[in-house]
Amino acid sequence: MPGHAQVALTPQNADRIRQAGAEILFWDQAQRDANFPHMEERFPGTTAKASPHPYPLPAGKPLKLEGVDAFMAANNTAGLIVVQDGRIRLERYARGYSRAGRYTSFSVAKSLTSTLVGAAIRDGFIKSVDDPVTRYIPALAGSAYDGVSVRQVLTMTSGVKWNEDYTDPNSDVARMYAKPVPPGIDPTVAYLRTLPREAPPGTKWVYKTGETNLIGVLVQAATGKTLTGYAEEKIWRPFGMESDLFWMVDASGRDIGGCCLSAAMRDYARIGLFALGGGKGVVPDGWFADATKAWSPVGDGRGYGYQWWINADGTFQAQGIFGQLIHVDPKRRLVVAISSAWPKATGKELSAARADFLGRVKAALDAERR
Repeated sequence: MPGHAQVALTPQNADRIRQAGAEILFWDQAQRDANFPHMEERFPGTTAKASPHPYPLPAGKPLKLEGVDAFMAANNTAGLIVVQDGRIRLERYARGYSRAGRYTSFSVAKSLTSTLVGAAIRDGFIKSVDDPVTRYIPALAGSAYDGVSVRQVLTMTSGVKWNEDYTDPNSDVARMYAKPVPPGIDPTVAYLRTLPREAPPGTKWVYKTGETNLIGVLVQAATGKTLTGYAEEKIWRPFGMESDLFWMVDASGRDIGGCCLSAAMRDYARIGLFALGGGKGVVPDGWFADATKAWSPVGDGRGYGYQWWINADGTFQAQGIFGQLIHVDPKRRLVVAISSAWPKATGKELSAARADFLGRVKAALDAERR
């Protein structure tokens, strides 16, 4: 993208990356507003190039919906897009964001990383999700990941103990890259192999960003490619993304599978459309049926699939802290993508307001049919 400088990884800023988890989690509102649309100017990363032939998103009939601007203002939302039947029904920007920009997505990245596992299986780089993860990451042998399958990492049911508390500077999610590791050792693997097991594999669900980072390590080890390189080859260019994708790297220079890709609003919608269409020709037949199955109950009638959140009504979504979302509703052939700078990482009242907005979008669409 013109005007977007990319920061190269250097020995000097590698130390800063190790503190990035804690730094980003504790930014104030002004820092979130300033940095979320410009992460590639603050942190090193890699890029997947846009397609010369973007997937068309023609304008549809404008959606009649009251209170969109009020919702965006109340929830610090910078951009949202509603696509139904492949047509844009609503698109709105605020807080200095625009169609020409990119915005960070935090754990929305997880759903794209898991999709690259499907691509690697179809390409023969990974044999099966039932393989032990140590087959592809031998450095985990002798750790709590012995006997854990790729599927159990995908569904976050490894049984390995983890603390994802975003308000705790001593949590695993804040600390996992804090310590330097010896040259040649992957930082994710170095940290995860020190963790204890708290339950037999497959028996307990715990949300673990570190394990999606591990999935990223697995994909890169199996394919020999960066996540952006493989995403560009399998999804970004073939499916027709209109803007480059930026993905942050860790201190070893490896893309962080569990976090921190930045994309344009319309391309977040296209990720949802790719999933809605089943990823034909890129992932194995039936991949998304498995990926969006509730393998583990997580409360409130929801479940967790292969790095997708599954709702009781059959909808599914990619979501990230501070209000990032790609919501997919197969019944309505609907994708809603939202980029925000919430005042805190998570919160029931913020999630409820977003769910209410999604409900109003669907009610407006349903009213058109009556």
